[in-house]
Amino acid sequence: MTPLPTPPVLVITDRTQAARPLPDIAETLFAGGIRWLSLRDRDLPYLARLALARELVARAKPYGAVVTVHGDIELAHAAGAAGVHLGARGNPAAARARLGPRALIGVSTHDLASAQAATGADYVTLSPIFLTSSKPGYGPALGLDRLAAIAAAVAVPVIALGGIDPVTAQDCRRAGAAGVALMGLAMATPEALRGLSA
Repeated sequence: MTPLPTPPVLVITDRTQAARPLPDIAETLFAGGIRWLSLRDRDLPYLARLALARELVARAKPYGAVVTVHGDIELAHAAGAAGVHLGARGNPAAARARLGPRALIGVSTHDLASAQAATGADYVTLSPIFLTSSKPGYGPALGLDRLAAIAAAVAVPVIALGGIDPVTAQDCRRAGAAGVALMGLAMATPEALRGLSA
């Protein structure tokens, strides 16, 4: 199993919420201590997304940071990304075969069954822990008690996602999450994540 980046704080991109261009947001995050970024923005044309992924990987290198790609194994390979984050029906074994044994492979989950089914993944994201405006329609919020129960019941690290901020991040870690993931706050105010990188 590939270890999680340190600190275990995953920032997921969404340029529609970003205050600045994504490479500049990434630079601010990396300079502030964040070491894990995943390119989502799946609506971009392939070549534009590939170019952006390569730029993010280049920005990450001086900081020893990790960049992964949401959903596209081939794009992750072409961009030289550290791994891929798959949807709930993704195939971690296929991703590992293509990207190599040291690739960081994650899977999106929303309940215990899907988290338990993510065989071969290095981690799962579990969402939504709290209500979130970034991805409406994925409710109801699971809450900390459900997070704790699922984290205790699965063999892979659970990354809490949905409505996370520097305060709720600590609550999630105390509940048993191996780490946290953020989107909206990170895109709008990347400086606010400095407290999470300690």
